[in-house]
Amino acid sequence: MTLPLDPAAIDALLPQTQCTRCGYQGCRPYADAIARGEAAINQCPPGGAATIAALASLTGLPEMPLNPENGVEGPRTVAFVLEEHCIGCTKCLPACPVDAIVGAPKRMHTVIAAECTGCELCIAPCPVDCIVMVSDPLGRGPIDAVEAATFRARYEAHQVRAERREAERVAELDERRAELAGPASAVAAALARAKARRHTGG
Repeated sequence: MTLPLDPAAIDALLPQTQCTRCGYQGCRPYADAIARGEAAINQCPPGGAATIAALASLTGLPEMPLNPENGVEGPRTVAFVLEEHCIGCTKCLPACPVDAIVGAPKRMHTVIAAECTGCELCIAPCPVDCIVMVSDPLGRGPIDAVEAATFRARYEAHQVRAERREAERVAELDERRAELAGPASAVAAALARAKARRHTGG
């Protein structure tokens, strides 16, 4: 192994599908694990043999077949919503790591094929099983460096929005708790004052 390993350089060779099939919660965590020597370079099914070869060249590690426990390499696919079955529940929206699904509550959803990484993470949250994987209608080959950079940027933007929404949710809950606690606090204060007056004879 060529040391020290730069996680950013490793991450730059990954397809940025953020599919978690490597066993990590995204491409960068997987890159970090490779750099630490905690993960093998053959755990990325979307990248397949080409990514393994690139990682071997960068790290000095020997090439090896894709680990079947992580999946198999295959033709490129994208998610597709069976629109007649979609109930507009929106559960697939936060699951998409690159915001490639368009929809609104109680409205039919659709996948923007050009922006879909094929990660399959939107399938499990769907309560009516209306999302399937289909052959890429655009006929694209393996994800190249330019497309991977675009996916990475979309993923980072998705993460920022998710963090902002969570912060807003927490702030709203805190505000509601304060509002609910307000009257109780006022009553408690009034009882305390009355008790104090009784003790002082005021």
